[in-house]
Amino acid sequence: MSSDAPAFEGRQLLSRITVIGGTGYAGSAIVAEAAARGHQVTALSRSLPEKRIPNVVHVVGDVTDEATLLAPVRGADVVVGAIAPRGPLAAVFRDAYRTIMRLAGAAGVPLFVVGGASTLRPAPGADRFITDLSHIPAELHDEIRAGAAIVLEDLPAAPASLDWVFVSPALRFGAKMPGERLGRYRLGDDVAVDPEGGAISAPDYALGFVDLIEKHEHHRAQVNLGH
Repeated sequence: MSSDAPAFEGRQLLSRITVIGGTGYAGSAIVAEAAARGHQVTALSRSLPEKRIPNVVHVVGDVTDEATLLAPVRGADVVVGAIAPRGPLAAVFRDAYRTIMRLAGAAGVPLFVVGGASTLRPAPGADRFITDLSHIPAELHDEIRAGAAIVLEDLPAAPASLDWVFVSPALRFGAKMPGERLGRYRLGDDVAVDPEGGAISAPDYALGFVDLIEKHEHHRAQVNLGH
């Protein structure tokens, strides 16, 4: 079930938000949106961004190193996972997320994960998009399956102490198809708000993402954001 949603107008108490992968495409947009709303934001990444955002604490470190993750996770009210299963993380992506899940669960900190569109369904009860990747270049299949496994296998298997939300963007989302900021979005569950896959820009995905953090109405659930 989907609904049209403008920016969340009610403001909750400001939170300490740690974004793991805070300089990536989605992560940097979430960092910017959360900081603009006055939240205390820590962005953890392998390197510093070329352009820093005011009032954001940048931490440089290896997200696969538990010692690097400890303080940013324990010092947060909310943790955002915005890493991708490619490049240096391709072989260790799921292990990295399992560590993040374990630390967040132990600290009692909710985890919001930047997901992909492949695990969405075009209609209630229909197969997920990932069941047919024939139209996707073969070199992307491992990346897609690794990302999907987080919500299909790893998060549901996490102890009940971990409160998580997996936030899928529309199919057309990414640096190669940036789109424009519309200042609105549609919110759905695991059924895509657009059965054809749809699109959403990074600013509007971040808009919805931070609204989800502030409202925190979903628990151990997958949702999706699209135009």
